[in-house]
Amino acid sequence: PSCFGYPLSIFFIVVNEFCERFSAYGMRAVLVLYFKYFLQWDDNLSTAIYHTFVALCYLTPILGALIADSWLGKFKTIVSLSIVYTIGQAITSVSSINDLTDHNRDGSPDNVSVHIALSMIGLILIALGTGGIKPCVAAFGGDQFEDDQEKQRTRFFSIFYLSINAGSLLSTIITPILRAQECGIHSKQRCYPLAFGVPAALMAVALVVFVIGSRMYKKVQPQGNVMIQVAKCIGFAIKNRFRHRSKEFPKREHWLDWATEKYDKRLIAQTKMVLKVLFLYIPLPMFWALFDQQGSRWTLQATTMDGDFGAMQLQPDQMQTVNPILIIIMVPVVDAVVYPLIKKCKLNFTPLRKITVGMFLASLAFVAAALLQVQIDKTLPVFPEAGQSQIKIINLGTDVATVQFEPQLQSVNVTPMGSTGYMTFETSQLQFLNVTSGNKTTTTVTEFLGGNRHTLEVKNTATGIVAEWLLDYVTSKPEQGNNLIRFINNWPDTINVTMGDRYFGTLMPLSASNYTLFPGGRKDKITATINSNRCSVTPETLGFGSAYTIVINRCTGETLDITYSEDIPPNTVHMAWQIPQYFILTCAEVVFSVTGLEFSYSQAPSNMKAVLQAGWLLTVAVGNIIVLIVAGASKLSKQWAEYVLFAALLLVVCIIFAVMAFFYTYVDPNEIEAQLDEEEKKQVKKEQDVDEKQAEADSQM
Repeated sequence: PSCFGYPLSIFFIVVNEFCERFSAYGMRAVLVLYFKYFLQWDDNLSTAIYHTFVALCYLTPILGALIADSWLGKFKTIVSLSIVYTIGQAITSVSSINDLTDHNRDGSPDNVSVHIALSMIGLILIALGTGGIKPCVAAFGGDQFEDDQEKQRTRFFSIFYLSINAGSLLSTIITPILRAQECGIHSKQRCYPLAFGVPAALMAVALVVFVIGSRMYKKVQPQGNVMIQVAKCIGFAIKNRFRHRSKEFPKREHWLDWATEKYDKRLIAQTKMVLKVLFLYIPLPMFWALFDQQGSRWTLQATTMDGDFGAMQLQPDQMQTVNPILIIIMVPVVDAVVYPLIKKCKLNFTPLRKITVGMFLASLAFVAAALLQVQIDKTLPVFPEAGQSQIKIINLGTDVATVQFEPQLQSVNVTPMGSTGYMTFETSQLQFLNVTSGNKTTTTVTEFLGGNRHTLEVKNTATGIVAEWLLDYVTSKPEQGNNLIRFINNWPDTINVTMGDRYFGTLMPLSASNYTLFPGGRKDKITATINSNRCSVTPETLGFGSAYTIVINRCTGETLDITYSEDIPPNTVHMAWQIPQYFILTCAEVVFSVTGLEFSYSQAPSNMKAVLQAGWLLTVAVGNIIVLIVAGASKLSKQWAEYVLFAALLLVVCIIFAVMAFFYTYVDPNEIEAQLDEEEKKQVKKEQDVDEKQAEADSQM
């Protein structure tokens, strides 16, 4: 059965691919944040495990192709590995359920190793599944067409590529929204089970859709795997060359010609072409090393930025959607506009030149990321070192307060209802503080802890100056763009405070609540209850990554009068500043990735496509391993320096590749095949002639 001239079975395959990509990319989008905030790993370990996982996903396709071509056939391989995949996603989803081991119900898992073990098992199964079916699905789609449907088949591959990007685009938007929800049985936290569970459900849908179409598919029997033959041929040539290494054996034109004793000319000629392309692949992994950091380092960079886009609040892991959006726009634009323009300018933009330009652009994108990182670093607050203390004064009274840090360190004036920033002192030098307000003076002291921040509340009351110390345990910026908020009760009565759905408890006069974490960019209503009167106010938006002390002063009518004191400034560098680096990197991907596959296919015989596909995916895997090695070996403490290091490495590789490309001669596999056909015909004719002559000679006897 067909529809619009396409086999009907194609639609099942495209839907399956869409769901599978949604599932894979959705899970990858939140993965690095899951490692960091749920499993509590630091940036470096999270980045390392993320890239190990991606590398595994690109190593397993070779396994998938072998199973499909030599043993099960594509259909059975896709079905059986999809089942493994779905199970893996379900396990990962379960591993992120906080209540699984949270027996004391404090909102963090009691036994993290259970979660780590489960998620690692899940991720290994996912890598097997997603990688194993990767080479099969596209090829299985191609199998559905008859030989005379060349045009439809080409169109199918572009629809297929679009369905990959549509799947990844939607999931990179939706999964982070699911992650940002609050869920949990006993305590609320970020909803990772939902963020992993929805992709798992979609994968199950993909599997069902694929199986429903079973009757309509053309199923090609497994033909044996070309990769194995090529490997055997190369192995035999090397062994044979080694055996005949002494001078008395004549040299052969190419080292692969040593395989002629056992393998036919055609296979050897094809293998030569493949090796020529694979040799060019050697520098390519460096490109992927940079490209795949969008999901790790760049996402972590976004967590220190401001995601306020007016009407909407972007989550850090949603910035990755810039890439698929730009791909969907750029692929047609580059094909229809940019390349024709370059042609008009009489420039010969060969595939290898395109790949070189792609590498250069990716290197530029990382320079842009480094420049941005320098700007972000400037906005980060300074926290006290080990031997230092930081002190901040909040004046809750209606008179100016003067605070003298003794012995004669410095003195500050604090306006009524105002506060200072944090001032830094050497802990060993600070002894006590003298506070003067109105016409009263008092001396106050606390145990100053090195490496900590302290807040001093002062208030001039009828009975004298009240001075209360608070220890601020916060010594780093809130993660994930969250905000920290605490309240001070500047009221003669005891009050109950809530903000949104969080209860801050009962506050005595002049006492303070603990800091509580809120998702960034929200405006939650603040309500205070005194005796039985309720007063409320909607605060100004507190940005991303900030910490505030909110002082509750009084209630007029039903409106609460509050003042803000900023403890940690919000992220000020806007996430939109990441767009330039994403744009440059996407341009790089368009000229590099699309061209790379096209070039490989044009330079090798048709039956060798599987080998090249495997080689291409291998470059991605090796690229992710490079990230592990470079990030592990370089002891760079500054993130911008690491970006510059990667940019420099890729630039060097780009120059090496340009030299290799310069010496490459393009081949036309069809011509070579035609020559082989000619030679074979001649050979056959020769043998026939010999046979005929032999027959004539026999008859004359």
